[in-house]
Amino acid sequence: MQKTSFWKAGHTPTLLAAFFYFDLSFMVWVILGPLGVQIAKDLGLTAAQKGLIVATPLLAGALLRIVMGVLVDHLKPKRAGAIGQVIVIAGMVWAWQGQLDSYHSILALGVILGVAGAAFAVALPLASRWYPPEHQGTALGIAGAGNSGTAFAALFAPTLALAFGWQNVFGLCLIPLGIALVVYMVFAKDAPSAPPPKSMLEYLQVLKDKDAWWFMFFYSVTFGGFSGLASSLTIYFNSQYGLSPVTAGYFTAACVFAGSMVRPMGGRLSDRIGGIKTLSIMYVLAAIFLFIASLGLDSAVPAVIVFVGAMLALGTGNGAVFQLVPQRFRKEIGVMTGLVGMAGGIGGFYLASSLGFSKQMTGSYQIGLTIFAALAVIALIGLSSVKGRWRTTWGSAAMTTARI
Repeated sequence: MQKTSFWKAGHTPTLLAAFFYFDLSFMVWVILGPLGVQIAKDLGLTAAQKGLIVATPLLAGALLRIVMGVLVDHLKPKRAGAIGQVIVIAGMVWAWQGQLDSYHSILALGVILGVAGAAFAVALPLASRWYPPEHQGTALGIAGAGNSGTAFAALFAPTLALAFGWQNVFGLCLIPLGIALVVYMVFAKDAPSAPPPKSMLEYLQVLKDKDAWWFMFFYSVTFGGFSGLASSLTIYFNSQYGLSPVTAGYFTAACVFAGSMVRPMGGRLSDRIGGIKTLSIMYVLAAIFLFIASLGLDSAVPAVIVFVGAMLALGTGNGAVFQLVPQRFRKEIGVMTGLVGMAGGIGGFYLASSLGFSKQMTGSYQIGLTIFAALAVIALIGLSSVKGRWRTTWGSAAMTTARI
């Protein structure tokens, strides 16, 4: 009954087109990670440089989410998304046919790929504006499942690079990206009603609320951990255990699939036991698994099991954060989605770049992983310090029917 009413409530073609666009955008957003081993070998990159080439798209995507959010408000989601896709496709044509023969040219490509990461700020409002409040969670869950695109990059990019050369992989990406653009232009439509455009001042106003900073920090740990590991694990498995780029990509895909698939479950679990309890448990588990990983396990199989555990915790935590944000910032949810999403990308940039610097300076990834495990512990302490206030103010039974 619920399912039938959901499919009749909004605009299914737009929802599926938004998911498809989001999924393929995330695939190319992190594609330098799975290709990182081959690129680094050809260009002679250091460990720190390898970390920065996979981290740059994460930082660019984080900052461009704010820009894309403003474009969505002023041009409407469909036109903003079309502009973003054309920029990414043009960038991939340059990457395919241009001269990517230096470290700095790869960094420039990373900035362009950040536009793909900003798809988060388009796909979610494009889909959600069609749906009434009681179906927002399901609509956002389906559109947000585009996180799974990161796994496709890890699964296919190293194999294609081995067969055709890593630069030709960018050309091959034009095929699904072109299909996604056609599907998007044909089937996606802007909702008939839209909230009024928001100014940069409104973004800054939200930042005066300390809870906004807490949520940005919490998501920088959960999504930052997820996206940072998704971008870095292929290089990690290759350098730590000597796996071929293709095998390292398969191991990475297993970890990323685990983290992306449990995000909707994180939301459902939070609805049942409360977002604070769910997030607290996930921080404990993430810290444990990341600390174990930092010890440098003897072989790749136990390592991938540990990283799958970490990604399950981080992915579930992503869903838990976004169960809480709409309860706290009902009227500012659009602005907060952009700010929290930006913080998540910055967390990913920090983790990916810190792993590279850790490897270069100490010869191992231990310091980088240990610090991020410590950040999960700090997030747990922070959440424990605010949960009493949250449960007795905006999260009280008098204010909401949701479990906080």
